[in-house]
Amino acid sequence: MGSVSHVITNPTLSHLTLKRPLGPRHSRSSSRFLTLPPTGVAKRGGVFAEASNTFAAVDFTDPDWKSKFQQDWEARFRLPHLTDIFPDAPPIPSTFCLKMRTPIDRDFPGRYSSDEQWHGYINNNDRVLLKTIYYSSPTSAGAECIGPDCTWVEQWVHRAGPREKIYYKPEKVKAAIVTCGGLCPGLNDVIRQIVITLEIYGVKNIVGIPFGYRGFSDTELTEVPLSRKVVQNIHLSGGSLLGVSRGGPGVNDIVDSLEERGINMLFVLGGNGTHAGANAIHHECRKRQLKVSVIGVPKTIDNDILLMDKTFGFDTAVEEAQRAINSAYIEAHSAYHGIGVVKLMGRSSGFIAMHASLSSGQVDICLIPEVPFNFHGPHGVLSHLKYLLETKGSAVVCVAEGAGQNLLQKTNATDASGNIVFGDIGVYIQQETKKYFKEIGVHADVKYIDPTYMIRAVRANASDGILCTVLGQNAVHGAFAGYSGITVGLCNTHYAYLPIPEVISHPRLVDPNSRMWHRCLTSTGQPDFI
Repeated sequence: MGSVSHVITNPTLSHLTLKRPLGPRHSRSSSRFLTLPPTGVAKRGGVFAEASNTFAAVDFTDPDWKSKFQQDWEARFRLPHLTDIFPDAPPIPSTFCLKMRTPIDRDFPGRYSSDEQWHGYINNNDRVLLKTIYYSSPTSAGAECIGPDCTWVEQWVHRAGPREKIYYKPEKVKAAIVTCGGLCPGLNDVIRQIVITLEIYGVKNIVGIPFGYRGFSDTELTEVPLSRKVVQNIHLSGGSLLGVSRGGPGVNDIVDSLEERGINMLFVLGGNGTHAGANAIHHECRKRQLKVSVIGVPKTIDNDILLMDKTFGFDTAVEEAQRAINSAYIEAHSAYHGIGVVKLMGRSSGFIAMHASLSSGQVDICLIPEVPFNFHGPHGVLSHLKYLLETKGSAVVCVAEGAGQNLLQKTNATDASGNIVFGDIGVYIQQETKKYFKEIGVHADVKYIDPTYMIRAVRANASDGILCTVLGQNAVHGAFAGYSGITVGLCNTHYAYLPIPEVISHPRLVDPNSRMWHRCLTSTGQPDFI
């Protein structure tokens, strides 16, 4: 039997396949097997590898299917470790200890002494429960079910944090940090905390790779030496101290560069595509028998990485988006028949638009990529806008950048990361709205706001600042514990380590049947535009 637990990592599959109640034509006898569609494909180009298509069939008539599912889950979420390649690698006592803040040797700030054993370490067998809601029915709102009867199956992942034994001597570590993709609030916070935590372990040789993966191959770009003194106040500014870029050289070139530079810890900050690259680097290092830990820190303002409660930058983006929505509301409310249109980030996931609409309380229509809609016609968005002008006198529309792409002319253009270049749905809504009301002889004053680059460039708020701090610390703990090819994230309010392949197979999406989307619809009062 194939892998039986891939269903749970795909929220899109849960409502398309497993949540469908069994009707007369799908009795239990005829639904012995549930076959799942293939997983998604990671971005390609440069260091980005294609994910393999995997089918899974679950035989729910097998009395042992639950235990097999859990065994498969445990195998899938096992963390790659240096001892897989170097079985004789000796663990040493951790140099990370907060029992005493005065180092024995001031030239080596990681050596602490204490007469008492410090109980601040994480046991390797500690686990975090991924899901906490027991859904009694597949038809329950937001249900993520395993099996036609929504059977409860515990899903455990590895708890993040410092280990009592480590696999690197701090004085022999050269650590590198690289930030890839686009800007995101909190990048400097993570860089700062990685550096600070490395120094507490006793690492002195810390560098930044400038401008993403490009910095590994561009001879004009040199390493940026990092220390606590250098990063002390960088979190007070937005952007990235190291700079960002998309795309980059091939995996072999990057690993060649790691070897030449003597880097044995690499911390990669980025989204799905960047993590695909990090995973490829991890495998190439293993192939070459290199003792290198590659650790990812999920950076995506869209909040679209699987299995995680949220990613850093998201809370700040929602907070800043409200400013744009409030401006659109004031413009619309102050004009005769005013309509404010705000376009927010969200290529394939509408989390920012949904949360910003819900938190602002000023949005009348929220459009996201996961929920199709008609723009014209008797049940379309324009018809509802006409109703809003007649009844309220104004309206505010919040749209995610990836919504309604079927309405726009398609292009074959891609950016350096391999992402399809989208048409501007915000401009489309603005132009079509003006055209529609002009044709029906109704005055409409349409204002369009795109705050994308203003939001990306701000510093992290308090919530994201805390998240970035803990993510940066746990990334370092994971590297010293000997793990590689993993990422760190917030799962069910606790911090956990996850194998990179399990979080990059496809983007995390808003479930149109989730309670959060229902709450958004309750707030906006919008109809179904189909």
